[in-house]
Amino acid sequence: MIRVVLDTSVIVSAVISPNGPNARLFDLILHKEIRPFVTEAVLEEYAKVFDYDHLKHLSKGRIARVNGILRRAGVVVRSAGKLKISGHEDDNRIYECAVAAKAHYIVTENKKHFPRAHKTTQIVNARQLLGIMIDTGKPGA
Repeated sequence: MIRVVLDTSVIVSAVISPNGPNARLFDLILHKEIRPFVTEAVLEEYAKVFDYDHLKHLSKGRIARVNGILRRAGVVVRSAGKLKISGHEDDNRIYECAVAAKAHYIVTENKKHFPRAHKTTQIVNARQLLGIMIDTGKPGA
């Protein structure tokens, strides 16, 4: 199973575009083809992102569905310590979660905030991950 940590940009994109590639990742989570990993700090960030003024118009139902999937399917891990890789401090929590989870991928739609791979974790967007799954013959991609 592919181990991932999802950046908030993926969650927001899945809510905005329920038929897009980011939303497709949630179908794959439900079908247990990819496994999301979270820390408490990452879960807090997921909840906080929809409080931003420019996102308050989004469907509360879609937000609840996406967050519910992550809470039910997400494997909670504990960060081993602080990292300073990204210039955006909140994004360092994503890197920390990836290290703790031994994640294959950090999935983001904002690659400029994730300047490089770290250890065995690669940085991809949703389309790239779906392409990797097709190329490797993973079902459901």
